[in-house]
Amino acid sequence: MKGPSGTGKSTAVRGLAELLPEIDVVADCAFSCSPHDPCDACRERAELPVARRRRRIVDLPLNATEDRVAGSVDVARALTEGVRALEPGLLAEANRGILYVDEINLLDDHLTDILLDAAALGVNLVEREGVSVAHPARFLLVGTMNEDEGELRPQIADRIGLQVEVDAVFDPEARAEIMRRREAFTADPAGVAAEYAGAQGDLAAAVERAVELLPSVRLPGPLYAAVAHVVVSAGVASHRADVTIVEAAKAQAALDGRVEVEQDDVLAAAALALGHRLAADPFAPPPEVDEKVLRRLLEDALDAEVSPAKKAAG
Repeated sequence: MKGPSGTGKSTAVRGLAELLPEIDVVADCAFSCSPHDPCDACRERAELPVARRRRRIVDLPLNATEDRVAGSVDVARALTEGVRALEPGLLAEANRGILYVDEINLLDDHLTDILLDAAALGVNLVEREGVSVAHPARFLLVGTMNEDEGELRPQIADRIGLQVEVDAVFDPEARAEIMRRREAFTADPAGVAAEYAGAQGDLAAAVERAVELLPSVRLPGPLYAAVAHVVVSAGVASHRADVTIVEAAKAQAALDGRVEVEQDDVLAAAALALGHRLAADPFAPPPEVDEKVLRRLLEDALDAEVSPAKKAAG
């Protein structure tokens, strides 16, 4: 999520967990593993205490050490007792939850590498003094940033699936409403939460229905080549962009209660997936996605798919 300082980016991220469906976890597992797919340690236990709770949001500070992020191995215990004793880190806490990095563009390279390796594999491997321990690390990585403080490093920009831009509000009455709501929340947090509970509950229910529907959502055949045409025409080489657009388009269709992806779903997904992947000129303003251009590219690609079929039919 990208935008100027003070525009509510962190507030939006912290509210995300309230909209996601609750999950079943092994109550005393350090990795919040699922009782239906337990981690190695839980698989060896006779009984698994089950609890239901919201997904965690785990903050990753910019000054965190490698051991705090990845965890560490108790080497002495491993050598004396022959057990692989892991001191869990933030990646363990974030498993099946959200890992949040504020000012992600300022994250050190060595921590970035740890995150990317874990995100790609779904597993975090901790190695110390010849002793190695692995644990599940499947998390949703969410970062916020102010581009005035620097752009994302290339190695992480392509791993970020979608980019949401947050603009400051300049309408005086709208800003006044923001102040009034902030003042009301400070005075009575529970009252404000109750006032908006209905609308938030409706949105959370829609997300839960979308999660259930998502496995049934399909992309019409011609749209696959159309997605590829849009990505290549935008000058993006990474295949992750294509995959991200397809998955995000399916999610949009599911949220709307549909089992088939439409052109507008692809366009909405492409606008979020391509912006931070476009080649940038260091001496020019950051490139922007033009939705009109995306629509034209998508329609041209679909026309090209349909025309040979028409000729064959004729």
